Amino acid sequence: MKKSLTVVFFMLAVGLGGIFLIFRANTPKPDMVLLNEAVMTAAQGDGQTETLRLLNEALRREAERMDAARSYRDRALRIFLFVYTGVFAAAAGGLYLYFSRTILGPFQKLESFASRIAQGDLNFPLEMDRKNRFGAFSESFDLMREELAAARENERLANISKKELVASLSHDVKTPVSSIKVIAELYQAKRTAAADSDGGGAVEAMSSIIQKADQIDLLISNLFTATLEELKQLRVSPAEIPSSELAEHIRASDYQNRLRPFTLPECVVTADSLRFRQVVDNVIGNSYKYASTDIEVSGGFDGSFFVLTVRDFGPGVANEELSLLCEKYYRAKNAEGKSGSGLGLYLSRYFIGQMGGTLELKSRDGLWVIMRLKI
Repeated sequence: MKKSLTVVFFMLAVGLGGIFLIFRANTPKPDMVLLNEAVMTAAQGDGQTETLRLLNEALRREAERMDAARSYRDRALRIFLFVYTGVFAAAAGGLYLYFSRTILGPFQKLESFASRIAQGDLNFPLEMDRKNRFGAFSESFDLMREELAAARENERLANISKKELVASLSHDVKTPVSSIKVIAELYQAKRTAAADSDGGGAVEAMSSIIQKADQIDLLISNLFTATLEELKQLRVSPAEIPSSELAEHIRASDYQNRLRPFTLPECVVTADSLRFRQVVDNVIGNSYKYASTDIEVSGGFDGSFFVLTVRDFGPGVANEELSLLCEKYYRAKNAEGKSGSGLGLYLSRYFIGQMGGTLELKSRDGLWVIMRLKI
């Protein structure tokens, strides 16, 4: 800004100084010496007529000289003004370009930047010139954009984590609720058979517990379904875990003690421990619900995969339904009258797929769930 004002004042000083010098140096003045000589010469002339002629001739020559001086001055002034105007216009244009680049340009970029930010586009960086006086100013706005983008991303990740937590907990809570329901049903059956002397109070209490467990199970299913729809997917973090840990998860999911004794070959597989536990909870829970038989678990190898098979000895499902059992919300014909959301096998296949493996179903003398995990 100081340089610009200096240029303006310099140009004004040059213009005024040039005009002053032109007028001072080229303003014509009568030559008094020549006029005195003309008067003396005319006085020495013969007769009045000759005197006047000589005097007029001297005055005419002086007038012509003064007119020529004035014309020269005016021409010099015009040339100076023409050149000065051109230089001043060039300087003004240069100043305009300078201000446009250093002041107007940054503010125009800032206006466009603010508009993009208002529209929610936080991935649009604000270009800046550190040599520019407004470089630090625009840099502050770009830092603000980065902070807003980081805050938005943190908020998004926090929302995802919250939804994943709700989905995971709501799904995992279903297992202990099912255990409570099974134990209550068993206790109710024993009390009914024993015709307890309390007048049926214990049976009624167990019936109330079963009803409340059903209600909780329904609420959890609704919560889980709504959360899953909003979340679209659940995070899976595969890691190397021993096959013995898989066996522990399988045994921990068997709260009705229907598993036949089994051992798994020793190896290391790629799996997410938490998600694998959810998978076996789903598989064993479905076996309880639809087969109510013993459950057989076996393990083996197929190339670079560890093959884990979980089967029951129930009626299985029709072959035309096998390919649909892992679809979201699909429930087989034998599910009528039984609680469920149709998400268990869908999630199980998704989790195993995210671990780099596969899950498939077979129906032959019961339902077979075959999981392949990378080793």
